[in-house]
Amino acid sequence: MQTRTGSMISAALASLALAAIAAVSSATFHAQARPPAAASKFRFEVSFIPQVHEGPITGRAFVMITRSIDKVREPRLQIGRTGIPFFGRDVERLEPEAAVAIDASDLGTPVDTLGDIPPGEYFVQAVVVVYSEFRRADGHVVWMHDDQWEGQRWNRAPGTLYSDVQRVHVDPSAGGVVKLVATRRVPPVEVPADTKHVKRIKFESPSLTKFWGRPIYLGAVVLLPRDYDRETISYPVNYVQGHFSLASPYGFDETNEFSTAWLSDGFPRMIAVTFQHPTPYFDDSYAVNSVNNGPYGDAIMQELIPEIEKRFRVIREPYARILSGGSTGGWEAAALQIFHPDFFGGAWAYCPDSVTFSDVEGIDIYEDENAFYKVHDWRKVPTANSRFVNGQLVMTSQQRNYFELVNGTHGRSGEQIDIWSAVFGPIGPDGYFAPLFDKKTGVIDRKVAAYWKEHYDLLYHLQKNWATVGPKIVDKLFFYTGDADTYYLNNSTRELEKWMKTTTNPHYEGFFMYGENKPHCWSGPVSPAERLKEIAQFIQRRRPEGATTSWWTY
Repeated sequence: MQTRTGSMISAALASLALAAIAAVSSATFHAQARPPAAASKFRFEVSFIPQVHEGPITGRAFVMITRSIDKVREPRLQIGRTGIPFFGRDVERLEPEAAVAIDASDLGTPVDTLGDIPPGEYFVQAVVVVYSEFRRADGHVVWMHDDQWEGQRWNRAPGTLYSDVQRVHVDPSAGGVVKLVATRRVPPVEVPADTKHVKRIKFESPSLTKFWGRPIYLGAVVLLPRDYDRETISYPVNYVQGHFSLASPYGFDETNEFSTAWLSDGFPRMIAVTFQHPTPYFDDSYAVNSVNNGPYGDAIMQELIPEIEKRFRVIREPYARILSGGSTGGWEAAALQIFHPDFFGGAWAYCPDSVTFSDVEGIDIYEDENAFYKVHDWRKVPTANSRFVNGQLVMTSQQRNYFELVNGTHGRSGEQIDIWSAVFGPIGPDGYFAPLFDKKTGVIDRKVAAYWKEHYDLLYHLQKNWATVGPKIVDKLFFYTGDADTYYLNNSTRELEKWMKTTTNPHYEGFFMYGENKPHCWSGPVSPAERLKEIAQFIQRRRPEGATTSWWTY
């Protein structure tokens, strides 16, 4: 979850809080998906013209509905965890000008069914997402959205088809048909041009392409220090983990506050790098090998980092390779340090995703029987997924997972819980991941939970391997998170901290800091520029005998 996810929870959610809280007591939190409120013959018919896509489409069709038009964002760009209602249906070999119906039998979010839309005037839009066939090296054939360097955002992905926005009258009880024709196609992504200080690389990954059976790309955005082009020295590198982005590390733009510090006299000269490794499941691979996602861990360690170190003057020593990141990136920073303790010299993990799976956005995968509710004797209580800092509920687990299910079946939502299942879970018989729990009922699969624990629970990994890993990570783990994290991520971090206090041979407690009443994604009490100064001091302190600090005049 991650920088992208965290940005969705903002002050703008306040206007939606009442609806979310009222839903807590509604019938939608029962184990079974709720059937349509009433029989309805009302439907949308979605089609596309051959001018925007030649031949049939296997993919998914959507309809978005909003009460008022937004001059800046079309309805397709207004969907989200707490966005406008939308509904989806898979399509297989849908021919140009042929129509697919979306009706009351199709699940929607945040409104379960078209039958629940109150009669009235609405603005509507259709989207058709194109999936591609992947003939994987493991013998499975799956249909997924092939990322086009947009970061697995199907509603804005190049090649996605969409209709004009129409104003229509909707009355489910009266029936009727609304026809929407996709006549437009999202254009290719425009990659920003390189500058003096910001460089971008992208290349096809041999190992990932072999696994997926289609070209898969890796990339990076590299931020260079002042006078890089006038010097010949090598620099420490900060590998900044997080969601896919074409933007510069730390938002560097030559003029903002961070840029002023980065280019100033006396600031440590470093190289900052953000990775780009979108997968057919998500905008980020979690930087580990996975039976569903492929060998992304190997690709990053054996292809991407060597390419960066070949092209740029990086100090190729562990003490000078520092990891950092928030949310998804926080988990990756910690995981890369733990799984590769000899290669990296330290990890600053901000608001990391669950470092142990006893609390995965509210779900205890080891103890809970159902992901949608807790059982307290005779009472079932909905499992909370996200909150405001005052404790007020934003979404329940069931609402969160229905949102993902509407975005895509077979884990093709491009969303958070689906990527956890893809990365952490085993493969299913159909070639897609075996889900941790049923998206409609919430019932947890204990065998899948055991697989998650054995392979990717960071706390469990440390507990099993402390004798060998522990000595290599002493003084290398730094955790920061708000104690009111929006997604309850502070709970698993607390559990890790509690165990680390008990470690022996060696005894290493790590560094943990909690922001009082701070949400996702709190990264400590200092600015990014000040944090980099702290990291520079850390590198300076750990440099080998004889190594100079010509990269920093302090």
